[in-house]
Parts: sequence; C-alpha cells; structure tokens
Amino acid sequence: MASGHIGTRNRLFRTAVESVERGLVYAYRDRKAKKRTFRKLWITRLNAAAREHGLSYSVLMSKLKAANVALDRRALSELAISDKSTFASLVAKVHAA
Repeated sequence: MASGHIGTRNRLFRTAVESVERGLVYAYRDRKAKKRTFRKLWITRLNAAAREHGLSYSVLMSKLKAANVALDRRALSELAISDKSTFASLVAKVHAA
C-alpha cells in the first residue's frame, strides 16, 4: 500500500506502516470533508445566481420549499450555471408563489 510513497516511506517497514495508516486516516476524514466542501460550493453558486434575480439564498430556498419545488442544491446549482433560462423560470415561479 506504500508503493506510491516517496523516500523511506516505501522502503522501511515501520515508516511505511505509519505512512499508510496516516494516509488512510486522511482519506477517511477527507471523504467526509468533500461533502461539506461541495455543499458550500453549491450554496455559494446559488447565492450568486439568486442575487442576480434580486433574492438572497435563504429567501430563494424558503420560497422554493413553499412552492413545493423538490430540487436539491446540487441540481439547482447546475441549473444556475448551465441553464440560466430554466433557473430564471424557477425564480419567476418563486416570485409568483
């Protein structure tokens, strides 16, 4: 498991074991952190797109929930980036509700 490590971390047994264990701990921790990072990115994108339409992120999300729009933050973020007209129609639906 230490074959990709550099220097004595792949040659000396004790150092290699320590390096692999530390790497596994980082991998476990960062799999959890990755989810938080992406959620933060989606929220930032949605806030920027909502402000272009005169809303804040929190107002947009509360009104989407009230209008029974069942899209998650990831899907909304992709719409805000790639399909601005569909996102604009969702915001119009929010304004109407």
